[in-house]
Formats: sequence, structure tokens, C-alpha cells
Amino acid sequence: MSAPVNEAPTHDQEAVIRVRDIQVGFGEKLVLKGLDLDVFRGEILGFVGPSGQGKSVLTRAILGLVPKRGGTIEVFGENLEELSAASRKAVERRWGVLFQQGALFSSLTVRQNVQVPMREYLKLSDRLLDELAMLKIEMVGLKPDAADKLPSELSGGMIKRASLARALSLDPEILFLDEPTSGLDPIGAGEFDELIATLQRTLGLTVFMVTHDLDSLYTVCDRIAALGDGRIIADGPIDAMLASEDPWVRAYFHGKRARSVAGAH
Repeated sequence: MSAPVNEAPTHDQEAVIRVRDIQVGFGEKLVLKGLDLDVFRGEILGFVGPSGQGKSVLTRAILGLVPKRGGTIEVFGENLEELSAASRKAVERRWGVLFQQGALFSSLTVRQNVQVPMREYLKLSDRLLDELAMLKIEMVGLKPDAADKLPSELSGGMIKRASLARALSLDPEILFLDEPTSGLDPIGAGEFDELIATLQRTLGLTVFMVTHDLDSLYTVCDRIAALGDGRIIADGPIDAMLASEDPWVRAYFHGKRARSVAGAH
């Protein structure tokens, strides 16, 4: 795999996502404890942290799928809490989401899954819907005959690509990826990383990637933010992660597996 082609963003760039003092909890347990994070336009941000510490929770809080107990979330400069239903829907149309297990509708074909957001937001003829769906399916590297398959007929890698096609169906500006390479073999994961990097460059996407995959962090992420105890404990390009004195960050990026990954690049 190739090294990242994007330069690490400077902090005077536009933050398309701004999270400030965000607090999210379940029952008596507070998972996110005053977390601050910016995601800059045009970058691929890798979001890492120990299992069960709230990486996916932050994604779901931004998307409005879990309630927050405090703090503010701004997307494209808009405070999501202050928006009307119509304005909120307009913002949501500008992002796409790939959930960890794909979250495809099992009774719909790949083509129909890709068309779900189009049917919700756009008024198009069936012919145009079919043409657009096939374009997205081709864009993510699936063969045309995959369009009429059900999710149960797809391999793990094909499910990821079909889910990515659906996430891209409305030409979003922000792409949320939740553990996009989990469950894939190393070759499949590497190919998916390359696909994400290519799509980011060609479409000008901003990518927020929750991941634990060290290969992804080394090869496609412009910047990495590490979560610990409900807050960001390290933030910067891979060199900053390698130089961090935080115990978890050091263990993660300097462990045996980390060294083998670093040596491969």
C-alpha cells in the first residue's frame, strides 16, 4: 500500500465537525467526559482507543443516534441542537455512514439498499435511480452482477463495499466509517483502505474513521485522535502518536504488532 498523499491539516483549516465538552453516558456510567475534537475539511481522521471506551459512541452522538448529556456538536458551522427538523435533515443529507457490520437491509438487493437514501431525499424516476445506484456500485469496486444479490449472498468484503456505496449514494461531504476493515483479511483490508484513500482524493471527502487497524492508521490517515478515559489523550499525525508519552498510546503504537506494521511501511 502507498503512503498517505495528503499533508496533515493545519489548525487554521475549516473544522467541518466541532465537538466541545461532549458528555455521553448510559445509566450511571459516563462514557465521554467532556471530550473536545475538531475534524478538518478534506482530512482522513483516524479515531482510536481501547475497546469499550466510547469510540463508536462519539460517532453515534454526532449522528444523533445516542443522546448527549452536555456539550455542543457543530457540523458545517451549525449547532445541531438548534436546528429545525428541516434544517437538520439538510445537514444529514451531507453525510454518509458505514456502520461496523454494514447494516444492510437483509430483504433488499444491493441496488435497492443503495437506493434507500435516494428514495428518501430525492424525487427521481426509477430509471435514473437504477443508473445512479449502478454508478455507486461500480465506484466502490463491485461488479455489476452484485447489484441484484441479497446481503446473504455477499462475502464480508462485498458487504463492506455495498454499505460504502449506500453511504455515498447522496454524494456526501463527510463520510463516517465505523471499524471499516474489521472482519476482513489483511489483503481485503488493504484493498479497502486504498479504496477509501482514492475516494477521498477524487471526491474531496472528509473522513471520520473509527478504527483499531494499525495498518489503516499508518497508510491512509492524515491525523489520529486517541481516546482515553472519555477524553482525547493524543492528537496529531502518526509521528505525534509515536512520540506520545501517554502509556496507552505508547503501548498501542510501540507494541509487537505495531512494530511489524511500521516495518512494512
